[in-house]
Amino acid sequence: MGLVTPNPGTIIWMVIIFGITLFILRKFAWKPILNALKDRENSIANALSTADQARKEVEGLKADNEKIIREARKEKDIILKEAREIKDKMIEEAKAKAAFETQKSIEQARLQIEAEKIAAIGEIKQQVAILSVQIAEKIIRKELANKGEQEKMVNDILDGIKLN
Repeated sequence: MGLVTPNPGTIIWMVIIFGITLFILRKFAWKPILNALKDRENSIANALSTADQARKEVEGLKADNEKIIREARKEKDIILKEAREIKDKMIEEAKAKAAFETQKSIEQARLQIEAEKIAAIGEIKQQVAILSVQIAEKIIRKELANKGEQEKMVNDILDGIKLN
């Protein structure tokens, strides 16, 4: 039972050794341990503060990115609108030019048809005149085949002409 019951001499020596250990720890180890803990606490506080600042910067960057994206979308919409307007304008110009060219071609065709019509009428008149002369020539030859008829015709013509 000697192990379970403390001996008064052992207790005194334990107290003395504990005191010396406490004194040595306090003299040499306590300040560096506390300083290390304080440094550790400061570094953790600095890390938390840096993380908070980084989080705020990230939120600011997100807001800036969203603003930039909105502006880019607005610019895209403006560019697309301008492109549509230019396309519509080009289509309208092409339609107007096509209509003008069509009208011009129609007018040229009409003028050409009119010129060909006038030329055809002139040619028909010329052919009618030639035919008329040929018919008249044949009729006159037939009627004037006889000398008496010729003299009678000349006299009738002379009587029909009035001299001034």
